Amino acid sequence: MNKKRKIINDPVFGFINIPDGLLYDIIQHPYFQRLNRIKQLGLSSYVYPGAQHTRLQHSLGAMHLMGEAISQLRLAGHPISFEEEEGVKACILLHDIGHGPFSHVLEHSLVPGVSHEEISLLIMEKMNREFKGKLDMSIEIFRNNYPKKFLHQLVSGQLDMDRLDYLSRDSFFCGVSEGIIGASRIIKMLNLHDGKLVVEAKGIYSIEKFLVARRLMYWQVYLHKTSVAAEKMLVNILKRAKELASKGVELFATPALHYFLYQKVSLADFSGSGKAFENFVMLDDSDFFSAIKVWSDHPDFVLSLLCQSFINRRLFKVEIRTEATDGCVQQEALRKYKERFNIPEEDARYFMGDEVVSTDTYCPEDDNINILMKDGSIKDIAEASDMLNIQVLTKKVMKHYFCYLKI
Repeated sequence: MNKKRKIINDPVFGFINIPDGLLYDIIQHPYFQRLNRIKQLGLSSYVYPGAQHTRLQHSLGAMHLMGEAISQLRLAGHPISFEEEEGVKACILLHDIGHGPFSHVLEHSLVPGVSHEEISLLIMEKMNREFKGKLDMSIEIFRNNYPKKFLHQLVSGQLDMDRLDYLSRDSFFCGVSEGIIGASRIIKMLNLHDGKLVVEAKGIYSIEKFLVARRLMYWQVYLHKTSVAAEKMLVNILKRAKELASKGVELFATPALHYFLYQKVSLADFSGSGKAFENFVMLDDSDFFSAIKVWSDHPDFVLSLLCQSFINRRLFKVEIRTEATDGCVQQEALRKYKERFNIPEEDARYFMGDEVVSTDTYCPEDDNINILMKDGSIKDIAEASDMLNIQVLTKKVMKHYFCYLKI
């Protein structure tokens, strides 16, 4: 049979080759195609209108970078078989397949206590049965059980292909320069030492720029106060809808969304005889957008007002604080809502909330970015760098966002 070369024109990295076989079959699979209906940055388009790119685009970009990294490590003299290359590329393609609508936004609201990584693994195992075991190695890499540990580091680590892609891609589509990194140069500096990923000493400045870019992107894009306000509003909409559903109120919803509104779902329901799995893989952003448009005319005052405000971008206002919002401030806000809307306090609480957001740009406890010095020694980037604020990047920064509906 003649094998045709598949090419995707990616706006960030140019032409990406998709080989026939397992990787092409994964991309064509309905579970993977669902990612084309899920925005990579959730609700960031409320702040950056260009942020319309999808999880599918990100996964393809990460696969492309993985191929570049494997080629570089081979050039450095490290044997990596074709099967291992295909396995780690399949792994990075599928690393985000368990994301729900709007990516991270509803992760702890739609199915409480279940992470997207757990769902990703379940989906990979289901696909592996369909592919008759061809994803065995990918699953081992994903679980970090494969003997060559650097393959897992390339998928999920401090300097993985996931981060190299999303920083480049998100900054491109948002139109911000702060996230621009030298992904190609970083990959050219990769090497192995004792079976673990390291960066050659001449790549230190590229790593410093990568860390600074990641910090700036978190506070300027990912945790932008308006994005957080939109996310809080969406979470409260889902919370109110679930409350009404628990009281027997019939709500418009697609079959997949209806299931998660009216059922209490746990991880066991995904792997057992329940219908959680088959409904989850049918969910995407459009389920919520269609429901919210209809709910904006619902008789329930709280649900309709939240939905109207959400679709018309009358978002919560946000005050950024260094500590939890004073109880008196919250009580005053509740009093205003109760008087203005003539509603009880439990309903008024849907129009406000105190969100704690935090990030640490570099966490050596999770995984190190190790620098291979010219004398053959290994140093952590925090030690090898002469950048004055490298230690600052290792500290966890926490902020309180007080979100409230302005009346």
